Amino acid sequence: MLKTIPKTLSPDLLKILMEMGHGDEIVIADGNFPAAANAKRLVRATGMAVPPLLDDILQLFPLDSYVEYPVSLMATVPGDNEPPIWGTYREIIAKHEPHAKIENVERFAFYERARKAFAVVATSEESLYANIILTKGVV
Repeated sequence: MLKTIPKTLSPDLLKILMEMGHGDEIVIADGNFPAAANAKRLVRATGMAVPPLLDDILQLFPLDSYVEYPVSLMATVPGDNEPPIWGTYREIIAKHEPHAKIENVERFAFYERARKAFAVVATSEESLYANIILTKGVV
């Protein structure tokens, strides 16, 4: 155990966060996301929901201030309402990075970005449209 490191962040996830460089992307995926099929590097966060994991990651992880949208969400399909979890994400992001802008990315374009991302974190999040991409910045 280490002091001040959130217990939600496994050694494997900490290693990934440390290895990432400026501009690299990480996907935090919900339980329905085809994580294994779309990951160069897969990190399991079984039993975890996305909001506490996102909050803990953003304590350590700087978002990229050199891109317009350092945060990307998987867009809903036409006819689906905005998921309630997105409001939670906005609150968490604003707490850590108040000026970070968030974009919505079409589902298949999101999958393509996930395949190119540095890593995918597979959670057990049950909320729909709970997938999020973070672009790493500099300290």
